[in-house]
Amino acid sequence: MNEEELKRLIEKYYSGETSDEEERALRDFFRKGNIPEGYESERLIFSYYTESSGIPEPDVDFEARILAGIDASGLRNGSQKLKKYLLPLLGAAAGILILAGSYFFFASRTVSEDTFSDPQIAYAETIKILRDVSSQLNQGAQELEPVGKMNEMAKKGFEPINKSARIIEKNLKNLDYLQKALKITNVPADKKTNK
Repeated sequence: MNEEELKRLIEKYYSGETSDEEERALRDFFRKGNIPEGYESERLIFSYYTESSGIPEPDVDFEARILAGIDASGLRNGSQKLKKYLLPLLGAAAGILILAGSYFFFASRTVSEDTFSDPQIAYAETIKILRDVSSQLNQGAQELEPVGKMNEMAKKGFEPINKSARIIEKNLKNLDYLQKALKITNVPADKKTNK
């Protein structure tokens, strides 16, 4: 293949207009060597395509096995069963407590009688009513404590996921360091992996 034809095919390749046969011809050309000056980066690209064709595709259940491994590393069967049954029960109990608290709050409200002509008596009645409301609100807040515990349980449930994410992030950093080391040594990644 002469240099003009090579230049034309590479331009077509980068614009996404090459056929399968033209791409195969480019891969064959860059595999054989004797590459004109200035086409080293294209040689790296096409040699990567040639080498990556030997990399097998992951199995159909690959993602499921990864997720199962992550679950197995951070969860115990007992805590998983506890979460499975306890969280819905706590949610239902909190809902019932809210409904019951709302019912008692609204059912025990007294209908206000006539207004008072004496301001001191009106003030005393207002203080009495406000204390009653405050007491009932405090009782309702105490009934909602299990909801706070549910939030804590949810946070504990995310701890294994966060741990797995940190492990994956650490491994990705290690791969990044490897890539940087290969760039510093000016050795293409395909040459290092073939040794």
